[in-house]
Amino acid sequence: MILDKKSTLPEEVQKSGISVHEAFLPGDLGQLVYIHGIQNFADYGFNQVHEAYCAKIAAEFILEQNVKRSRAWLTKKDGKVVGSIFVVERPDNQAQIRLLFVDKEVRGIGLGRWLVQESVRYSREAGFDSVFLWTVEGLDRAASIYEAAGFVRTERKPDSSWGRQSVEVRYKLALR
Repeated sequence: MILDKKSTLPEEVQKSGISVHEAFLPGDLGQLVYIHGIQNFADYGFNQVHEAYCAKIAAEFILEQNVKRSRAWLTKKDGKVVGSIFVVERPDNQAQIRLLFVDKEVRGIGLGRWLVQESVRYSREAGFDSVFLWTVEGLDRAASIYEAAGFVRTERKPDSSWGRQSVEVRYKLALR
């Protein structure tokens, strides 16, 4: 577990048996990519290109351990990966949130909200000036979590690389 005194899981998440991990174990990468691929296809129609995109992000994170302030949170239930969020260090003292995901079997208990709040708390504590993320229009649950955390929309652009026409949306939160 990676929780410290400043960060505690919501009661409902704790009761569900979910644990939070910072380090990847063998098999975690495969599980993470699998749940992203299967669930995002079912929920949004995203194709195998999206799944490969998620795999690339996670693999690069694991392989590029020299970035000191990047961090990942993997959530597991009964040893199975059921959620994630990454904070990736970017130039100009920025952080980027990537791969926020909560598996459908554990949605609705506050895990996604906690992951975003924890990543923002960490980004602020790590000394980043701002944190940003890209998402896709229509992911309303995620957008409401970002907006509740203080993120504002700063950019929109069309995209069709994931098997359907969509609009990518950039959110940003100033931390200082």
